[in-house]
Amino acid sequence: MKKHIAALTLALASTAAMAHPAAGAHTHGFFDGFAHPFTGLDHLLAMLAVGAWSARQANARWLPATFAAMLLAGVASGAAGLSIPGLETGIALTVALLGVLIALAARLPAAVGTAMVGAFALLHGNAHGHELPQLGSAAGLLLASGLLVYGGKLLGRLSPAWALKASGAAIAATGVMLAASA
Repeated sequence: MKKHIAALTLALASTAAMAHPAAGAHTHGFFDGFAHPFTGLDHLLAMLAVGAWSARQANARWLPATFAAMLLAGVASGAAGLSIPGLETGIALTVALLGVLIALAARLPAAVGTAMVGAFALLHGNAHGHELPQLGSAAGLLLASGLLVYGGKLLGRLSPAWALKASGAAIAATGVMLAASA
């Protein structure tokens, strides 16, 4: 129970993500990219949720790798100047949908889950590519995101089903609130 309280406290202490177009305060180095996933509530919850949800999926070994590859593709697209309409709302909705999937203990076919996680990662990566376009910051972002996804996967494996479902509901509610404020 203490682990869940600590995780919830950390999640609630995070602020809204600032890696979106025109947000502005990074110097674009490795540390900036590494720190962002831990300071942006939408990114933190999305990474943990991808891991937690994938831990309970059959044939989901490709989900974390797909997420990382598509996150990198998204960073490259953002760094190249590709703008996705409704990006912030879309990112918030990915958090909400992942939370719903966890809360319902939804199991999807491997191909559907992989495509969905890839699309979510592309959105998150695109936003970060606009603000953190340098190679060093992208490397930091990928490393931190990987740590969070695998941390979420560990939580997903170790948490009792009821705690995971409750966490999913909280993540979904947070995603809805983020979407409403986007």
